[in-house]
Amino acid sequence: MSSEETPQEPSVVDGETLPSHSSERPSLRARRVTKDFVAEPPRDNIMPTGRATSPRTGTFRLGRTFTTLLIPPKPLGETPSNIQSLKAAIMASWLNVLLVFIPVSWAMHFAKQNDIIIFVFSFLAIIPLAKLLGFATEELAIRVGQTIGGLLNATLGNAVELIVAIIALTQCKLNIVQSSLVGSILSNILLVLGMCFFAGGMKFSEQGFLASASNVNSSLLTISVIALLIPAAFIMAINNGQTTLSVAQEGKDVLKMSRGVAVVLLFIYGSYLVFQLWSHAHLYDEDAEETGIRSTKYPERKRKRNATNSADDPEAGKEESEEVEVEQPKMSVVATIILLAVVTVLVAVTAEWLVDSIDGVTQKGGISTQWVGLILLPIVGNAAEHVTAVTVSVKDKLTLSLGVAVGSSIQIALFVIPFITILAWIMGKPLTLLFDPFQSVVLFLAVLTVNYCVQDGKSNWLEGMILMCLYVIIAVSFWFYPGEDISGSLLTCT
Repeated sequence: MSSEETPQEPSVVDGETLPSHSSERPSLRARRVTKDFVAEPPRDNIMPTGRATSPRTGTFRLGRTFTTLLIPPKPLGETPSNIQSLKAAIMASWLNVLLVFIPVSWAMHFAKQNDIIIFVFSFLAIIPLAKLLGFATEELAIRVGQTIGGLLNATLGNAVELIVAIIALTQCKLNIVQSSLVGSILSNILLVLGMCFFAGGMKFSEQGFLASASNVNSSLLTISVIALLIPAAFIMAINNGQTTLSVAQEGKDVLKMSRGVAVVLLFIYGSYLVFQLWSHAHLYDEDAEETGIRSTKYPERKRKRNATNSADDPEAGKEESEEVEVEQPKMSVVATIILLAVVTVLVAVTAEWLVDSIDGVTQKGGISTQWVGLILLPIVGNAAEHVTAVTVSVKDKLTLSLGVAVGSSIQIALFVIPFITILAWIMGKPLTLLFDPFQSVVLFLAVLTVNYCVQDGKSNWLEGMILMCLYVIIAVSFWFYPGEDISGSLLTCT
């Protein structure tokens, strides 16, 4: 053996020795086996350490699904300084002009002025706070994926409703708690979603979104409404039947049943989070949806010259498509978290003055408690969702709009309502899931209408107009509805 030749060990594949030197050609079967086994495994099955996971179980692939949801859809620009973050928060919206009503409402409250004046100023003060809450949420959302971003918008967007409900609960205003939460669902699925469809329809002839994810959301909304209808059906069946239960016993039975249903709803919400963020995250990934309906714009009326230039220069569109859009954050993460904390405290204090003045408004202003809780309070609480959802729908991100509007409604129905019920149980307050019958029926019909609008996976401006008009019809109907506190007639809050 010469010094230039180095000995090589023979390769073994499936028990068959393959010659290592090129002078001895392996058999056809050996070459085929070598090709099949030496080929590089798929990238999805390679761990960072170099070990391949089982392609049958896909354990690591499932684990990486959640990690990919934390990756922002666009590369982020340079992090702004603290001064730039403060300027961005101040100039976030023209609604910040209404921030002057925060000290005014506080001063009116401590001066014990007219309840109507306190309610109006507190109402106006919460609107810019809700907008700032939405602005800070968007700054956090751009740093994660679209699914997590929609979940953040829905969660922090419901902070105002949750704070108002807790304050009303501590004051034993259970009717306000129930009306405001039902009104938040109606506002999100009719007014907010309708405005998204209408605003997007002004720019696009049809807008597509992920039909599979919207169908899951529709099913969750339906089951949540059914859970809210069951206590009312239970009382109706007892009153129309032959059973002779006392009022006190009926109240105890409804209270126990409501708490049991609340636990089940919380379990469903936890399962929904696992479904959305872990096991079926691909259903909420707009980029991975190959069969989704694409948005179509209205026919453009351009000059022939522009069309000719674009046809003669095919490289122009190519260069434009290759250009990567960078998302520029307006606030740093630390400044965003500080803003969220400060705004939450201001909302909590201002909302307390707002709830305190409701009784005076309903007694002197000629407005029913049902209308205040069902229409006025949700408009204040959903101001952040209004702006966020409509803004992204015009940018052809209707899936994100649905995640904010419908996702917020699901969160109220499956998390906030049962959470408040369990919290009332801990506090010793008799809050049940026995809602006003008219509210329950209206909520069921609204969810049914929304299900018909989103089942085809596309929208237009007319569907948005229908949803908004339905919300106006409900608002007019409840203006004349005196309300019925069935739960209060069975149980007494102390």
